[in-house]
Amino acid sequence: MTTTVRNARGHGTPGAAAVLRRVLGAPLTARARAELAHCLLGFPLALAGFLPVAVFLALGAGLTVSLVGAVLGLLLIVTAIGLARALSGVHRRLAAGLLGELVSAPARPRPEGRAFARLDARLRDAAGWRSVAYVLVKLPVAAFGLYAAGWWLTGLIDLSAPLRRLALGQEDMPTILPVPVGGGAPYSTSFAGTLVAAAIGTLTLLTAPWFTRGVVAVDRWLVRALLGPGELAERVRSLEETRALAVDDSAALLRRLERDLHDGAQVRLVALALSLDMARERLGADGEPVADPCRVRHLVELAHRNATEALTELRDLARGLHPPVLDDGLPDALATLAARSGLPVELAVDVPERPTPAIETIAYFCAAELLTNVIRHSGARRAALGVTGRHGALRLCVTDDGRGGARVGAGSGLTGLTQRVRTVDGTLDISSPVGGPTTVTVVLPLRA
Repeated sequence: MTTTVRNARGHGTPGAAAVLRRVLGAPLTARARAELAHCLLGFPLALAGFLPVAVFLALGAGLTVSLVGAVLGLLLIVTAIGLARALSGVHRRLAAGLLGELVSAPARPRPEGRAFARLDARLRDAAGWRSVAYVLVKLPVAAFGLYAAGWWLTGLIDLSAPLRRLALGQEDMPTILPVPVGGGAPYSTSFAGTLVAAAIGTLTLLTAPWFTRGVVAVDRWLVRALLGPGELAERVRSLEETRALAVDDSAALLRRLERDLHDGAQVRLVALALSLDMARERLGADGEPVADPCRVRHLVELAHRNATEALTELRDLARGLHPPVLDDGLPDALATLAARSGLPVELAVDVPERPTPAIETIAYFCAAELLTNVIRHSGARRAALGVTGRHGALRLCVTDDGRGGARVGAGSGLTGLTQRVRTVDGTLDISSPVGGPTTVTVVLPLRA
């Protein structure tokens, strides 16, 4: 099923001005500074770690060839593994502090038995060997990072060429420095040449953050793949967390239902019973005239109002468990949600295969919560909601042109959404630089 709906209040997507503002402001963002610092600090750390680990591994491998030096060679290899593990902890902390890349440390082996049994256990340490691989691969990646940092320096020098020429007054000084893309750039002694240098410096500075981000993206992938607890251990830990989240979510739902029933519908029904008892007493025995008809009428009207309010609260509770609009499918439910939104929403739904009811419910509540966040917190003028179903996954994306700065834990309900989608092995990703735009992507399996 494919559905495309535009809210009657308006339509549109963030224009080219936001993209241009993002490109021009990239060198000034906190993210660019953090990634540059990571590149600058990463190279000396990578070099200092590569040399001893490589030397110990090479000596150890060479000594294990001979029978006499085999034990010493194995001890050197174990030393290299231990050193790589220690260095990987430093790299994890650096990635967490500058890049926000949180990777849990793998469990350390606790070998038991005699000396050779303990030595064998340390040699079989898979996480240790992954740390060794990271330390060895980190050096060329860090070298590219240092090269990327050179773009920043060259751009600043080229950009300052006119000021330097005016300040120093040298006619024979080179004003266009060699740019880092290779080859020697032309030299000029004229003031016009310094303006060309400034233009090259500006272009270099605008390009440098994206080159740096590409190098850092490779390092992020290496950190996640090699410095974590491993795929199987990570999967077990994730399943334990999602099971705990599902149990906590169910318990919280039951507590909320109990509280709402106790404080809402139950109170209404008790008032209804009291009003009917008082009306029955006012009516008296069979055949006796009614002493106060106005009072009886008032009690009956009060009982009717309490019954109506109790039914309304029970209906709201049922809607909170499973919205009735989902009976006709997720596209129709989202169309209704977009039409009722307080700001223009562009909706595009392409879900050929209908998800299971549990996934539809989670997707609907995610869309409702995200649109509510847009209205309450972003200051946006319009939003876009897109849902696609491909390759066994449901992808829900909400974009707005607001002020940005959204993050998990900022009081916008994103923490609860993250926990809810994780109960079905889903993910929630946020891209919200300061100044916008904000894009929140939820990926869910089609079947829970």
